[in-house]
Amino acid sequence: MYNKFLFAIITVLFFSVSNAQEKVVKTFHIASPGGWDYIADNNGKLYVSHGTQVNILNDKTGDSIGVIPNTTGVHGIAFDNEVNKGFTSNGRLANVTVFDLGTNQIITQVVTGEGPDAIFFDSWSKKIITCNGRAKNLTVIDPVSYKVVATIELPGRPEEPNSDGEGKLYVNLEDKSEIAEIDMKTFTVLNHWSIAPGEGPTGLAMDRKTKRLFAGCDKLLMVIDATNGKIIDKLPIGDGCDGVAFDNENKMIYASCGEGVVTAIKEKSANEFKVKGNIITKRGARTITINEHTHTLYLPTADFEQPDPNAPKNTRPKMVAGSFQILVVQ
Repeated sequence: MYNKFLFAIITVLFFSVSNAQEKVVKTFHIASPGGWDYIADNNGKLYVSHGTQVNILNDKTGDSIGVIPNTTGVHGIAFDNEVNKGFTSNGRLANVTVFDLGTNQIITQVVTGEGPDAIFFDSWSKKIITCNGRAKNLTVIDPVSYKVVATIELPGRPEEPNSDGEGKLYVNLEDKSEIAEIDMKTFTVLNHWSIAPGEGPTGLAMDRKTKRLFAGCDKLLMVIDATNGKIIDKLPIGDGCDGVAFDNENKMIYASCGEGVVTAIKEKSANEFKVKGNIITKRGARTITINEHTHTLYLPTADFEQPDPNAPKNTRPKMVAGSFQILVVQ
């Protein structure tokens, strides 16, 4: 019995790796120092959080086309293309930098709750939302007046939001292993749903047509019905997930995992999902964005020094200076 079970596991793992269609086709290098978090693609430009700045690259060539400076502890980047503005969440400054998408010039900064992490533009309310991890709340910003119009208190630490485009916002609560449902008409929390056995949800994507949420958790992708919080499915993914992207046209879900894989999952219907395989990336490539026009994935990472065998357990290896890079997957 044991041997059969072990053989089944090995077969599944082999199938998972060998049946991934996409692969890393090129690497964009960024020499400047600093850590990273989210990456975002907008109108052919990659916006890469990187330490105290945001690097802007041409998403086809990797050529540098600009920098947004003075964004210490930057986590994410969001866009309101109608007003031609970009927004960065600056974790260590507890504010948002507003910049012009045409000139990259900084316009102003807006104070948020403590520890702004992910940032999101909700197309329905036309508001910018920051997930403030330390404050356990959301800051809602008007992208025209640059004023804070609401602060939404949450029962846990918000990690990443998404929306149905019809007035509902959904937010992963990482420390509670829940998803909060928020009414963007009244800026109030309607529900918070447990997504057990999913633990520590980070990345959150959504198929608005099927009303399905895709939450990246500890070695699991949880599929949740956004209308009632019901768990539809749970699928195995790699270790260290911190991002999820969804390709609306191809109905593919991609969970980026820091161990060095992107798990690719096909949405066959609203209630049927299948793991297609693991795309081999590199260690540390834990966040992700997609250009849905070209179906190209982008993941930031770096090279790392060999771990010190005498270092305490769970000590992160040091990044090799000047090795920061963007992996391009097609």
